[in-house]
Amino acid sequence: MKKTTLALSILALSACSQTTDNNLLLTIDNDTLAFQSTGQGTVIAEQQLEKGSYTFSISDAQNTCGTNYALAEESRVKFNKPLRLDDCADDSEIAIKVFRANTYQFTVNPQTNELTVKVKPKQEEVQSFTCPVPSDSPTTINVAKTFDDGTLVRDALSGKQVTVTNGSVTMQPAENSQGVLLLEKVEPEAKADFSWDNATVYFVMTDRFHNGNPDNDNSYNRSQDGQDEIATFHGGDLAGLTEKLDYIESLGANAIWITSPLEQIHGWVGGGDKGDFKHYGYHGYYHQDWTKLDDNMGTEDELKTFIDTAHSKGIRVVWDVVMNHTGYATLADMQEFDFGKLNLTDAEARKTLGEKWTDWRPKEGQNWHYFNNYISYSDKEAWEKWWGKAWLRSDIGAYDSPGYNNITMSLAHLPDLKTESAEKTGLPNFFVNKQTNASSDLQTPREHLITWLSDWVREYGVDGFRVDTAKHVELEAWAELKESTNQALAEWKQNNPDKALDDLPFWMTGEVWAHSVVKSDYFKNGFDSIINFEFQSDVAPKALKCLSDLDADYLRYAEKVNNDSEFNVLSYLSSHDTSLFWAQHSNDFAKQTKAANALMLTPGAVQIYYGDEIARDFGPTGSDPMQGTRSDMPWDQISGERAELLQHWQALGQFRQRHPAVAQGKHIIRNHEGYYAFERQYKDDKVLVVYTGSK
Repeated sequence: MKKTTLALSILALSACSQTTDNNLLLTIDNDTLAFQSTGQGTVIAEQQLEKGSYTFSISDAQNTCGTNYALAEESRVKFNKPLRLDDCADDSEIAIKVFRANTYQFTVNPQTNELTVKVKPKQEEVQSFTCPVPSDSPTTINVAKTFDDGTLVRDALSGKQVTVTNGSVTMQPAENSQGVLLLEKVEPEAKADFSWDNATVYFVMTDRFHNGNPDNDNSYNRSQDGQDEIATFHGGDLAGLTEKLDYIESLGANAIWITSPLEQIHGWVGGGDKGDFKHYGYHGYYHQDWTKLDDNMGTEDELKTFIDTAHSKGIRVVWDVVMNHTGYATLADMQEFDFGKLNLTDAEARKTLGEKWTDWRPKEGQNWHYFNNYISYSDKEAWEKWWGKAWLRSDIGAYDSPGYNNITMSLAHLPDLKTESAEKTGLPNFFVNKQTNASSDLQTPREHLITWLSDWVREYGVDGFRVDTAKHVELEAWAELKESTNQALAEWKQNNPDKALDDLPFWMTGEVWAHSVVKSDYFKNGFDSIINFEFQSDVAPKALKCLSDLDADYLRYAEKVNNDSEFNVLSYLSSHDTSLFWAQHSNDFAKQTKAANALMLTPGAVQIYYGDEIARDFGPTGSDPMQGTRSDMPWDQISGERAELLQHWQALGQFRQRHPAVAQGKHIIRNHEGYYAFERQYKDDKVLVVYTGSK
């Protein structure tokens, strides 16, 4: 039998990690084909097969997650049916019987680890549009199918108004619109009813946004490095968020997602592959105590003020939460909470590390990773005083070692919490030496975490969670978290009727690496939305050529998202874990404006990453390229082109806020000669978006 090898990026099918460097191999006959991205969150390969029986196998070329893959529930391929794949299989041969010669498509869904095989469908004709060059010249627009004669219509970007006559209006696009008109009926100003389906979420890395209280900048003896300050705390806090809520409101945002304000590890670790900077948990992903705020973020009174003020402006509050891992062990925390052991005598420790171990700095020929050489990671008794074996797995002391699947693996060598464990335990062992609000009741680690997170909702009225590394925690844990937080939010609203904005349940969105506009099992397990990775990489760049190039994607999004009340995604241009669109595309204001148009007119919920609206620059990064995406908000640079860009984003956001049709409406093509247009229609709400210019 001939053998075929099909290469597949590990990004597309991974049972173990979020890396993109490795390859999977699929073997059928001797021809070699590469899987290609569909732009819809899946990858696909096509192969002509004659009638007959075949076997094929899928293997991991670099043994990242075990060697072989096999069908989990079937003995052979069933056509047109998603088939779940298991890794680390002993018997990896998969049977397939072809009943007629044809071209067959092999499609892999990376979110669900599912393989679908089907006959390649016939190609449908796709409506095309010749893209004009953006212009500010007046254009006559046929609006007869959207607005009646006599209707006063406004362009939301320029503010110009005109009455519909003989089914048309003549409008001149705003100077900085890139040829776009946002046509709406002029009506009394009123905010539309909020729905998470039309949410505009402003994502803030709190430490890098605004410093409202300088007194908390160096809590727990944290310090600056006196260099590029790549991964030190910069001072942003809850008080700063409160001071900038008017700014966030001006963008039409009706929700704010903040990085976790909960207590992080107190010390630093080496940053980047080269250890060329010291790295604190400024970003909120190195949790240490889920029952306390991090002192750098502020006090509980400041938290209450922030949430209450946001609610008074109609802005919902979403927290970043982590249940997959905790933070690293650091010199500062070892000394403060008496766990772990050095391989130095007391005298050597004072000479080498100083009285406060966290003050150590690398000497010539050393880097910030070098402190690990002073720690004895093998001492079982000393490290049991840390979390304890019941809580986590780690390559330290006598802890259980990380595994090779999504649930048991260690991400970036972070200690992996045993959220799947049925063993009941008290508090982490080192909590005996720290102040905490946690109860010592015997619960499983998952139950402890869910209790701790739900208490913040019950006490302060947090509206939703953005879940970090969702694929690395078992699905039932998220379902349990959702049930608990739903109850907690209902209690808060009952106890605070004057502050409750509505009776909506708790909302959850999540990070599932490479997820796109597909309804995966996450939606059956607590999630209302999943972050849409494909928009940044595959969709938004099309708008840099022509807005009309997004039409097929807009239509696909509208049909999938708006026809299913239990399905939504959160699309974005930039994020802290991928890239800044501005930097990725040549620091070009025209391109950033086009990208803004693309995002803010997208069906479903959208996320604005802080500073996208003013072209925030990529910051210092060292040997970790993601650090540059988390630069300080440049409040003192909002002038000139940045101010013009901000005004454009504000107009887009307020237009989107006024019109649920933008996010929730039916997408209807209204093209005419000389321009591209589409209507969005939701109940009685209608808008017409026009991309015009000169050929």
